[in-house]
Amino acid sequence: MKLWSGRFSKFTAKLVDEFNASIYFDKKLYKQDITGSIAHAKMLEKSNIITKEESLKIINALKEILKEIEQGKVKFKIEYEDIHMNIEKLLTDKIGEIGKKIHTARSRNDQVAVDIRLYLKEEINNICNLLKKLLKTLIDISEKNIDTIMPGYTHLQRAQPITLAYHIMAYFQMFKRDYLRLIDCLDRMDYLPLGAGALAGTSYNTDRKFIANELNFKGICENSLDAVSDRDFIIEFLSASSIIMMHLSRFCEELIIWNSSEFNFIEMDDSYSTGSSIMPQKKNPDVAELIRGKTGRIYGNLFNILTIMKSLPLAYNKDMQEDKPLLFDTVENLKPCLKIFNKMISTMKIKKNNMKNATKSGFMNATDVADYLVKKGIPFRNAHEIVGKMVLYCIQNNKNIDNLSLYEFKNFSSHFENDILEKVKIENCIESKISLGSTSSKNVINMIKNAKNFLKTIKP
Repeated sequence: MKLWSGRFSKFTAKLVDEFNASIYFDKKLYKQDITGSIAHAKMLEKSNIITKEESLKIINALKEILKEIEQGKVKFKIEYEDIHMNIEKLLTDKIGEIGKKIHTARSRNDQVAVDIRLYLKEEINNICNLLKKLLKTLIDISEKNIDTIMPGYTHLQRAQPITLAYHIMAYFQMFKRDYLRLIDCLDRMDYLPLGAGALAGTSYNTDRKFIANELNFKGICENSLDAVSDRDFIIEFLSASSIIMMHLSRFCEELIIWNSSEFNFIEMDDSYSTGSSIMPQKKNPDVAELIRGKTGRIYGNLFNILTIMKSLPLAYNKDMQEDKPLLFDTVENLKPCLKIFNKMISTMKIKKNNMKNATKSGFMNATDVADYLVKKGIPFRNAHEIVGKMVLYCIQNNKNIDNLSLYEFKNFSSHFENDILEKVKIENCIESKISLGSTSSKNVINMIKNAKNFLKTIKP
């Protein structure tokens, strides 16, 4: 019999039971549900709604149920619909009528809201720890490659020379923002919804601040309608997760390209590569490709929850039951992606000579030559045209700009002097940058120092 069956004259159809039940997936919240119920029982006793003896019996029974679930001794039942009612039924089976008092002054609406927040608070902390490890790995790679010269790209065309450290530190900034976004999300969701009841609070003289302290929430939700119908924190988390996956995907795309024979900048470690069932020579970057592929899955979860919530009137609606599979799926895919990506990049081989050799073609010092002429008093547009003609000359004569003689330079402009022969060297082009966020080794070292200082501010 349903715990809510008093108003009904018929049993629900078996088909409805199967369709309506969420125990298939929300059983994952058993620990949070029991934790919330224990805090609720303590509050009921403190508020003189139940006796101390009743509270102790409920709490001890809930702890026993938790242990039994973790030992695999409990089989949840579809007829009790969800994790909340399954645990309540286990409680009443264990201690009888006293167990039925646990649901005083609460609803499943505020109960599920607190369970999800407890779950997500823990998982955000887990994901932040994974991001911290990734940020540390990026710093380690950068420190080892401050002098590793490589092409910088726009439109996937060689543009200007940079260092690998500089390139990697760009991703550090991305994942740093990801970390901060999750911390912001955690801060906004850290309010207790329990006590909101179904939608309009409760007539009992409860102590919500007591429960908030018991469950380590920094405050309580002020509006009961919002407390039970709010899923912004899930949407925000899925949005932040989508951005993390986008950053992982961008990085993976570059690694896949760099790992190709055409680029040959890196080689994935054998332990993070796979082979072909038909071509013996193949070594595929499948890990990076799969992370890139899972990005679409996380995007889908975000669009799914946005679509679910877009037309729901206040307060709780059954549609919102569908929020949990999306949330669980995102967490269960994001964490492995972060773990394996970190291991993959920490074991890859960086081919420094190949990266440097790639800067010898593509006229990557052309902008520096134009800047040289500007500093001699030539308007930039004129300097741009002069250097464009130089590039055409080099293409036609199979030369690079840094191979030109001073005589050839002067054929294009009398403003060129002997110092141009040094300034066009790729290493000098990198070090010559003095603007904010420049590519110079001094600036990269400072970036790494700032990155380390940021990590020190992160709580373990």
